[in-house]
Amino acid sequence: MVAVAAGLVWFKPWALWLDETVHEALPSASAPAATPTANPGPSVSAAAPVTVARGAFISHEHATTGTAKVVRLADGTHTLRLEGLDTSNGPDLHVLLSDAPVKEGTAGWRVFDEGRYVDLARLKGNRGDQNYPLPTDVDWSEYPSVSIWCDRFDVSFGAAALVRA
Repeated sequence: MVAVAAGLVWFKPWALWLDETVHEALPSASAPAATPTANPGPSVSAAAPVTVARGAFISHEHATTGTAKVVRLADGTHTLRLEGLDTSNGPDLHVLLSDAPVKEGTAGWRVFDEGRYVDLARLKGNRGDQNYPLPTDVDWSEYPSVSIWCDRFDVSFGAAALVRA
């Protein structure tokens, strides 16, 4: 009986049937403050966020759809934005940036933690729109893929190749 209870705690099978939906707005960051001048002229509004890379999710271990975008904010920082994400819930899901190529089929399921990768955070929800700030000391362009990664079982639920916009 103890083994069964331990197995349930480890696998968390109920997570597959519980959805967590997140609806985060695209973050807004103000533009850097302008240097005051004697004749300031007309005011300039803050720059709008710009999508600099994007990719559509493909399914791996679990059916996964949605879009991943790298967005440059007005202050020059970057955020990974997941839009319309729809995947299964599961134990210990993370969002990884990886240098591994996105491959269809089982050949692509277990590759995202083999080379260089950045674990951005735990997945906030298995559905919806969500944002993950990119560390300023990481060159995101060196990581051309995003994976919804199950750390418990070392498998990708789904992944997207990031292509410059």
